[in-house]
Amino acid sequence: MDNPLERKKIRALGLFSGGLDSMLAAAVLRSQGIEVELLTFVTPFYGAQRAQESAAHLGLPHRVGDIHEKFLPLIYTPPHGFGRGHNPCVDCHILMLREAGVVLEAEGFDFLFTGEVLGQRPMSQHRGALNLVARESGYPDLVLRPLSAQKLPPTRPELLGWVDREHLLDLSGRSRKRQIVLASQYGISQYPAPAGGCLLTDPGFAVRLKELLAHQTQVARKDLELLKWGRHFRLPGGAKAVVGRTHWENEAILALKTADDLILKVLRIPGPLVLLPKNAVNEDVHAAAALAAAYSDAPQGDAVTVEVHSQGGETWLIHLTTPPKERFKDLMV
Repeated sequence: MDNPLERKKIRALGLFSGGLDSMLAAAVLRSQGIEVELLTFVTPFYGAQRAQESAAHLGLPHRVGDIHEKFLPLIYTPPHGFGRGHNPCVDCHILMLREAGVVLEAEGFDFLFTGEVLGQRPMSQHRGALNLVARESGYPDLVLRPLSAQKLPPTRPELLGWVDREHLLDLSGRSRKRQIVLASQYGISQYPAPAGGCLLTDPGFAVRLKELLAHQTQVARKDLELLKWGRHFRLPGGAKAVVGRTHWENEAILALKTADDLILKVLRIPGPLVLLPKNAVNEDVHAAAALAAAYSDAPQGDAVTVEVHSQGGETWLIHLTTPPKERFKDLMV
Protein backbone atom coordinates (compact mmCIF):
# COMPACT_ATOMS: atom_id res chain seq x y z
CA MET A 1 0.00 0.00 0.00
CA ASP A 2 1.27 3.46 -0.87
CA ASN A 3 2.55 5.68 1.90
CA PRO A 4 0.11 8.68 2.24
CA LEU A 5 3.08 11.01 2.78
CA GLU A 6 4.44 10.01 -0.65
CA ARG A 7 1.13 10.72 -2.35
CA LYS A 8 0.50 14.15 -0.84
CA LYS A 9 2.71 16.77 0.72
CA ILE A 10 1.35 17.56 4.17
CA ARG A 11 1.02 21.29 4.85
CA ALA A 12 0.86 22.81 8.34
CA LEU A 13 0.00 26.38 9.27
CA GLY A 14 1.35 27.56 12.62
CA LEU A 15 0.40 30.41 14.92
CA PHE A 16 3.78 32.03 15.44
CA SER A 17 4.79 34.41 18.21
CA GLY A 18 8.48 34.29 17.36
CA GLY A 19 9.40 32.98 20.80
CA LEU A 20 11.50 29.86 21.33
CA ASP A 21 8.51 27.57 21.85
CA SER A 22 6.86 28.53 18.57
CA MET A 23 10.20 28.22 16.78
CA LEU A 24 10.71 24.72 18.18
CA ALA A 25 7.17 23.66 17.24
CA ALA A 26 7.86 24.65 13.64
CA ALA A 27 11.27 22.95 13.64
CA VAL A 28 9.87 19.69 15.03
CA LEU A 29 7.29 19.46 12.23
CA ARG A 30 9.73 20.51 9.53
CA SER A 31 12.07 17.73 10.63
CA GLN A 32 9.34 15.26 9.65
CA GLY A 33 9.23 16.56 6.09
CA ILE A 34 6.06 18.59 6.63
CA GLU A 35 5.68 21.82 4.67
CA VAL A 36 5.44 24.49 7.36
CA GLU A 37 4.19 28.06 7.04
CA LEU A 38 3.97 30.58 9.86
CA LEU A 39 1.23 33.08 10.67
CA THR A 40 1.36 35.98 13.12
CA PHE A 41 -1.68 38.05 14.03
CA VAL A 42 -1.15 41.62 15.22
CA THR A 43 -3.20 43.98 17.37
CA PRO A 44 -2.34 47.34 19.00
CA PHE A 45 -0.96 45.25 21.87
CA TYR A 46 1.14 42.76 19.94
CA GLY A 47 3.38 43.39 16.96
CA ALA A 48 5.11 41.18 14.41
CA GLN A 49 8.75 42.29 14.47
CA ARG A 50 9.97 39.53 16.77
CA ALA A 51 8.09 36.93 14.76
CA GLN A 52 9.49 38.24 11.47
CA GLU A 53 13.05 38.01 12.78
CA SER A 54 12.55 34.50 14.15
CA ALA A 55 10.88 33.26 10.96
CA ALA A 56 13.81 34.61 8.95
CA HIS A 57 16.23 32.73 11.25
CA LEU A 58 14.29 29.52 10.63
CA GLY A 59 14.10 30.19 6.90
CA LEU A 60 10.36 29.52 6.83
CA PRO A 61 7.62 31.42 4.97
CA HIS A 62 5.79 33.84 7.23
CA ARG A 63 2.73 36.03 6.88
CA VAL A 64 1.14 38.68 9.09
CA GLY A 65 -2.57 39.36 9.61
CA ASP A 66 -4.25 42.24 11.46
CA ILE A 67 -7.14 41.23 13.74
CA HIS A 68 -7.60 44.57 15.53
CA GLU A 69 -11.30 44.99 14.76
CA LYS A 70 -12.20 41.44 15.80
CA PHE A 71 -9.97 41.55 18.86
CA LEU A 72 -11.20 44.90 20.22
CA PRO A 73 -14.42 43.56 21.86
CA LEU A 74 -12.30 41.22 23.97
CA ILE A 75 -10.77 44.09 25.96
CA TYR A 76 -14.25 44.87 27.31
CA THR A 77 -15.97 41.59 28.19
CA PRO A 78 -14.07 38.45 27.15
CA PRO A 79 -16.28 35.36 27.60
CA HIS A 80 -13.53 33.48 29.45
CA GLY A 81 -12.20 36.35 31.55
CA PHE A 82 -8.90 38.16 32.00
CA GLY A 83 -5.51 37.06 33.28
CA ARG A 84 -3.51 38.95 35.89
CA GLY A 85 -3.23 42.04 33.72
CA HIS A 86 -5.92 42.87 31.21
CA ASN A 87 -5.15 39.90 28.98
CA PRO A 88 -8.02 37.80 27.58
CA CYS A 89 -5.62 35.01 26.63
CA VAL A 90 -8.10 32.17 26.21
CA ASP A 91 -10.42 34.18 23.97
CA CYS A 92 -7.46 35.62 22.07
CA HIS A 93 -6.18 32.12 21.27
CA ILE A 94 -9.66 31.04 20.17
CA LEU A 95 -9.92 34.05 17.86
CA MET A 96 -6.49 33.50 16.33
CA LEU A 97 -7.16 29.82 15.66
CA ARG A 98 -10.52 30.67 14.08
CA GLU A 99 -8.83 33.18 11.80
CA ALA A 100 -6.05 30.72 11.01
CA GLY A 101 -8.75 28.18 10.17
CA VAL A 102 -10.10 30.51 7.51
CA VAL A 103 -6.67 30.47 5.87
CA LEU A 104 -6.44 26.70 6.27
CA GLU A 105 -9.70 26.15 4.42
CA ALA A 106 -9.03 28.73 1.72
CA GLU A 107 -5.51 27.57 0.90
CA GLY A 108 -5.58 23.84 1.49
CA PHE A 109 -3.48 23.46 4.63
CA ASP A 110 -3.97 20.15 6.39
CA PHE A 111 -3.75 21.20 10.02
CA LEU A 112 -2.91 24.01 12.46
CA PHE A 113 -0.24 24.02 15.13
CA THR A 114 0.93 26.23 18.00
CA GLY A 115 3.96 26.40 20.28
CA GLU A 116 1.93 26.05 23.47
CA VAL A 117 3.37 23.96 26.29
CA LEU A 118 1.08 22.16 28.72
CA GLY A 119 1.16 23.86 32.13
CA GLN A 120 3.46 26.70 31.11
CA ARG A 121 0.89 29.47 31.61
CA PRO A 122 -1.64 29.15 34.44
CA MET A 123 -4.61 30.74 32.64
CA SER A 124 -4.38 29.60 29.05
CA GLN A 125 -2.18 26.50 28.88
CA HIS A 126 -3.58 24.09 31.45
CA ARG A 127 -5.18 20.95 30.02
CA GLY A 128 -8.74 22.25 30.26
CA ALA A 129 -7.91 25.54 28.56
CA LEU A 130 -6.05 23.84 25.71
CA ASN A 131 -9.03 21.56 25.08
CA LEU A 132 -11.44 24.49 25.31
CA VAL A 133 -9.47 26.62 22.87
CA ALA A 134 -9.23 23.82 20.31
CA ARG A 135 -12.93 23.01 20.63
CA GLU A 136 -14.20 26.59 20.37
CA SER A 137 -11.87 27.41 17.50
CA GLY A 138 -14.00 25.19 15.29
CA TYR A 139 -11.04 22.90 14.49
CA PRO A 140 -10.86 20.67 17.57
CA ASP A 141 -9.12 17.73 15.91
CA LEU A 142 -6.84 19.79 13.67
CA VAL A 143 -4.99 21.82 16.33
CA LEU A 144 -1.66 20.16 17.12
CA ARG A 145 0.68 21.21 19.94
CA PRO A 146 3.95 19.50 18.91
CA LEU A 147 5.84 20.36 22.09
CA SER A 148 3.34 18.65 24.41
CA ALA A 149 1.59 16.28 22.00
CA GLN A 150 2.62 13.11 23.84
CA LYS A 151 0.88 14.40 26.98
CA LEU A 152 -2.32 15.30 25.10
CA PRO A 153 -4.92 13.22 23.25
CA PRO A 154 -3.88 12.42 19.66
CA THR A 155 -5.21 14.73 16.97
CA ARG A 156 -6.33 13.83 13.46
CA PRO A 157 -2.89 14.56 11.92
CA GLU A 158 -1.40 12.00 14.31
CA LEU A 159 -4.15 9.40 13.92
CA LEU A 160 -3.98 9.57 10.12
CA GLY A 161 -0.20 9.35 10.06
CA TRP A 162 0.38 12.83 8.65
CA VAL A 163 2.61 13.40 11.68
CA ASP A 164 4.67 10.79 13.51
CA ARG A 165 3.45 11.09 17.10
CA GLU A 166 6.50 9.19 18.38
CA HIS A 167 8.72 12.03 17.22
CA LEU A 168 6.66 14.76 18.86
CA LEU A 169 7.52 15.98 22.37
CA ASP A 170 6.23 15.62 25.93
CA LEU A 171 7.15 18.99 27.43
CA SER A 172 5.19 20.40 30.37
CA GLY A 173 5.61 23.03 33.06
CA ARG A 174 7.35 26.37 33.20
CA SER A 175 11.01 25.34 32.94
CA ARG A 176 12.81 26.20 29.69
CA LYS A 177 15.82 23.93 30.21
CA ARG A 178 14.71 21.29 27.73
CA GLN A 179 13.74 23.93 25.17
CA ILE A 180 17.22 25.41 25.30
CA VAL A 181 18.78 21.98 24.73
CA LEU A 182 16.36 21.30 21.87
CA ALA A 183 17.16 24.65 20.27
CA SER A 184 20.76 23.54 19.86
CA GLN A 185 19.68 20.19 18.46
CA TYR A 186 17.49 21.85 15.84
CA GLY A 187 20.09 24.46 14.91
CA ILE A 188 18.24 27.39 16.46
CA SER A 189 20.95 29.76 17.64
CA GLN A 190 18.97 33.00 17.81
CA TYR A 191 15.77 33.39 19.79
CA PRO A 192 14.31 36.15 21.94
CA ALA A 193 14.09 36.26 25.71
CA PRO A 194 10.75 35.10 27.16
CA ALA A 195 9.66 38.64 28.02
CA GLY A 196 8.43 41.26 25.56
CA GLY A 197 5.17 39.73 24.37
CA CYS A 198 1.65 41.08 24.61
CA LEU A 199 1.34 44.50 26.26
CA LEU A 200 -1.90 43.40 27.93
CA THR A 201 0.18 41.25 30.29
CA ASP A 202 2.29 44.25 31.33
CA PRO A 203 0.99 45.56 34.69
CA GLY A 204 1.68 49.22 33.93
CA PHE A 205 0.03 49.11 30.53
CA ALA A 206 -2.94 47.19 31.96
CA VAL A 207 -3.51 49.95 34.52
CA ARG A 208 -3.53 52.60 31.79
CA LEU A 209 -5.92 50.60 29.65
CA LYS A 210 -8.35 49.94 32.50
CA GLU A 211 -8.32 53.62 33.36
CA LEU A 212 -9.05 54.54 29.75
CA LEU A 213 -11.95 52.09 29.49
CA ALA A 214 -13.40 53.46 32.72
CA HIS A 215 -13.67 56.91 31.09
CA GLN A 216 -14.54 55.98 27.48
CA THR A 217 -17.26 53.57 26.41
CA GLN A 218 -15.64 53.27 22.98
CA VAL A 219 -11.94 53.60 22.14
CA ALA A 220 -10.26 54.14 18.79
CA ARG A 221 -7.02 52.54 17.68
CA LYS A 222 -5.30 55.88 18.17
CA ASP A 223 -6.35 55.88 21.85
CA LEU A 224 -4.73 52.49 22.30
CA GLU A 225 -1.54 53.48 20.49
CA LEU A 226 -1.20 56.56 22.70
CA LEU A 227 -1.14 54.33 25.78
CA LYS A 228 2.36 53.25 24.72
CA TRP A 229 3.86 56.73 24.87
CA GLY A 230 4.61 59.45 27.41
CA ARG A 231 3.16 60.27 30.79
CA HIS A 232 -0.64 60.20 31.12
CA PHE A 233 -2.68 62.48 33.35
CA ARG A 234 -6.43 62.51 34.00
CA LEU A 235 -7.20 66.20 34.46
CA PRO A 236 -9.79 67.69 36.85
CA GLY A 237 -12.30 68.36 34.07
CA GLY A 238 -12.16 64.77 32.84
CA ALA A 239 -9.85 65.09 29.80
CA LYS A 240 -6.65 63.09 29.54
CA ALA A 241 -3.34 64.76 28.71
CA VAL A 242 -0.40 62.86 27.25
CA VAL A 243 3.02 64.37 27.96
CA GLY A 244 6.11 63.33 25.98
CA ARG A 245 9.26 62.32 27.85
CA THR A 246 11.81 62.41 25.04
CA HIS A 247 12.22 63.77 21.54
CA TRP A 248 11.18 60.38 20.14
CA GLU A 249 8.06 60.29 22.27
CA ASN A 250 7.16 63.82 21.20
CA GLU A 251 7.41 62.69 17.57
CA ALA A 252 5.32 59.59 18.21
CA ILE A 253 2.61 61.57 20.00
CA LEU A 254 2.54 64.18 17.24
CA ALA A 255 2.14 61.43 14.63
CA LEU A 256 -0.96 60.16 16.46
CA LYS A 257 -2.61 63.58 16.66
CA THR A 258 -6.02 63.86 14.99
CA ALA A 259 -8.27 66.77 14.06
CA ASP A 260 -9.90 66.53 17.48
CA ASP A 261 -6.69 67.16 19.43
CA LEU A 262 -4.78 70.13 20.72
CA ILE A 263 -0.99 70.31 20.98
CA LEU A 264 0.60 72.47 23.69
CA LYS A 265 4.25 73.47 24.05
CA VAL A 266 6.23 76.07 25.98
CA LEU A 267 7.64 78.76 23.69
CA ARG A 268 11.43 79.23 23.42
CA ILE A 269 12.23 76.64 26.12
CA PRO A 270 13.00 72.93 25.55
CA GLY A 271 10.23 70.72 26.79
CA PRO A 272 7.58 68.16 25.94
CA LEU A 273 4.63 68.22 23.63
CA VAL A 274 1.32 67.80 25.43
CA LEU A 275 -1.63 66.28 23.59
CA LEU A 276 -5.14 67.11 24.74
CA PRO A 277 -8.60 66.45 23.23
CA LYS A 278 -9.98 69.47 21.39
CA ASN A 279 -13.27 69.34 23.28
CA ALA A 280 -11.53 69.62 26.67
CA VAL A 281 -13.04 72.18 29.01
CA ASN A 282 -11.11 75.41 29.54
CA GLU A 283 -10.02 74.24 33.00
CA ASP A 284 -8.24 71.26 31.46
CA VAL A 285 -6.61 73.32 28.71
CA HIS A 286 -5.02 75.50 31.38
CA ALA A 287 -4.06 72.41 33.40
CA ALA A 288 -2.39 70.94 30.29
CA ALA A 289 -0.50 74.20 29.76
CA ALA A 290 0.73 73.97 33.34
CA LEU A 291 1.86 70.38 32.68
CA ALA A 292 3.82 71.54 29.63
CA ALA A 293 5.56 74.13 31.76
CA ALA A 294 6.20 71.84 34.75
CA TYR A 295 7.89 69.18 32.60
CA SER A 296 9.87 71.68 30.51
CA ASP A 297 13.33 73.02 31.32
CA ALA A 298 11.81 76.23 32.73
CA PRO A 299 12.79 76.75 36.39
CA GLN A 300 9.95 76.48 38.87
CA GLY A 301 8.38 79.89 39.48
CA ASP A 302 9.50 81.40 36.15
CA ALA A 303 6.96 83.09 33.91
CA VAL A 304 6.45 81.16 30.64
CA THR A 305 4.20 81.23 27.60
CA VAL A 306 2.55 78.08 26.30
CA GLU A 307 1.39 77.94 22.69
CA VAL A 308 -1.78 75.94 21.94
CA HIS A 309 -2.30 74.59 18.39
CA SER A 310 -5.46 73.09 16.91
CA GLN A 311 -5.66 71.05 13.71
CA GLY A 312 -7.45 73.86 11.90
CA GLY A 313 -4.48 76.17 12.34
CA GLU A 314 -5.94 78.13 15.22
CA THR A 315 -3.28 79.15 17.75
CA TRP A 316 -3.46 80.96 21.04
CA LEU A 317 -1.18 81.66 24.00
CA ILE A 318 -1.47 80.95 27.70
CA HIS A 319 0.76 82.87 30.13
CA LEU A 320 1.52 81.27 33.49
CA THR A 321 4.12 80.68 36.18
CA THR A 322 5.89 77.31 36.01
CA PRO A 323 4.42 75.05 38.72
CA PRO A 324 6.18 72.14 40.49
CA LYS A 325 5.74 68.67 39.03
CA GLU A 326 4.49 67.44 42.39
CA ARG A 327 1.28 69.37 41.77
CA PHE A 328 0.25 66.74 39.21
CA LYS A 329 1.34 63.63 41.09
CA ASP A 330 -2.19 62.56 42.02
CA LEU A 331 -3.41 63.08 38.44
CA MET A 332 -0.90 60.70 36.84
CA VAL A 333 -2.31 57.47 35.48
